[in-house]
Amino acid sequence: MELTDALFDLCKNQPQPIIAIDGPAGAGKTTLASHLKAALSLRYRCSVLHMDSLYNGWDSPFDEHFTSALQKVVASHRRGEATSLPRYDWRHHHFGAAEEVPAAELLILEGVGSMDGVIRSDLTVTIWIDIDPEQGFSRVINRDGDQISEEMQRWLQLQAQHFLANDSKNTADFILTN
Repeated sequence: MELTDALFDLCKNQPQPIIAIDGPAGAGKTTLASHLKAALSLRYRCSVLHMDSLYNGWDSPFDEHFTSALQKVVASHRRGEATSLPRYDWRHHHFGAAEEVPAAELLILEGVGSMDGVIRSDLTVTIWIDIDPEQGFSRVINRDGDQISEEMQRWLQLQAQHFLANDSKNTADFILTN
């Protein structure tokens, strides 16, 4: 059975299903989310929320703002409502104007921390994409440039702490390797 078939099956009887795609930086979560949205849009009106929009910068990505934003978007999705959230502006290092997360039948959360414990019980399906963190680091640097190398080194530590505290990989419904 293909992943998309399994996801259709797991989501079909769930009101307002939510799929979370988590794993280390550079693992391919955004790419998978894009592919899944295209495939799942055959049956559902889908929306994707990227965790990069919710982090409070490099130094406090998984703070109270992050968990509150996750809880807000999940609660709104469960009610079938759109919501708005301030999005982090990485260029100017602060939260910018609020942007709408449209109402959808199926929500895909994508990024490091998308399986956070504060929302885990609300998630219909969880997917972990595994990659060696150093290989992920290299992919990110190749994609985004050497200017973020120092920040990414700190990020690797923060994401490892987050994954350990949330037991993310071990609680995933699906584990994909890259």
